[in-house]
Amino acid sequence: QVQLVESGGGLVQAGGSLRLSCAASGRTFAGNTMGWFRQAPGKEREFVATINWSGSSTSYADSVKGRFTISRDNAKNTVYLQMNSLKPEDTAVYYCNAIRNGVPPRPLYTYWGQGTQVTVSS
Repeated sequence: QVQLVESGGGLVQAGGSLRLSCAASGRTFAGNTMGWFRQAPGKEREFVATINWSGSSTSYADSVKGRFTISRDNAKNTVYLQMNSLKPEDTAVYYCNAIRNGVPPRPLYTYWGQGTQVTVSS
């Protein structure tokens, strides 16, 4: 069974930081590249960052490069997103998912968790 539980969102001023967490079931997490996506109001869901199983390879959307860092703890079946220098345009609901092979990064599962809301005030 696919399980994805995101947490850590909140309201922060521009320039601030947040750390998101995503706890996944073992079946969802084991051996998979994992990633973060986000969806702003009125917009389609978009890719944010990915990390491979070993953590040796990461990728980022151009809009977050240099500000966001993805990491994972395989012992805890958890993937993280450290977000620094936040901007109002980062406001969105953030989701995690396993990643399907290919470019651009796409979710492996059609199931999505509830997401976690990030709101950045100017």
